[in-house]
Formats: sequence, C-alpha cells, structure tokens
Amino acid sequence: MNNNSQAIAATVTGAVIGGAVGYLFFTDHGRALRRALEPTLEDLARELSSFRVTVQKAVGVASEGWKVLNEAIGEGEGSRYPSAHQTAPF
Repeated sequence: MNNNSQAIAATVTGAVIGGAVGYLFFTDHGRALRRALEPTLEDLARELSSFRVTVQKAVGVASEGWKVLNEAIGEGEGSRYPSAHQTAPF
C-alpha cells in the first residue's frame, strides 16, 4: 500500500467512526440504541471480570500443582542435581 491509499483508508475509517459516534450521541434513535446497549455492555464487562478472576485462580492452582509435583519427584529447591525440566509454567 502506498501513502495515497493509506491516507484514503484512514480518511474513510475516520469518517465511518465519526458518523457512528455522531449518530449515537446526537440523534434520538442513536441515544435510544445506546441506552438499550448499556445494560448488555455492563453485563459483558462483569462477566469478563469474573472470567479474569477465574483464570487467575486456575493459574494459581496449576502453579501449586507444579510445585507439589516437583517436590514429589524430588526436584524441589533443595535438589541435589540441576534439572533440565520445566519447573513452573506460570
């Protein structure tokens, strides 16, 4: 892509985004649509936050599992021989 086509693409993209923002904030139908979408977006944000907490807990459990496994097979911090194995993936 040359500079001319990049400039045209940026201009068109900016015009589309500007038109959408103008519609959502400056027209009655856009305001109604925005108000109808807000609860859905809030629910989505809440679910994503909950998912993030779940992933963090899973990472903690997996990390603890690796630690217990390594201790069980004798590759703990006090191991006599250096290990070439992966000890903690997280």
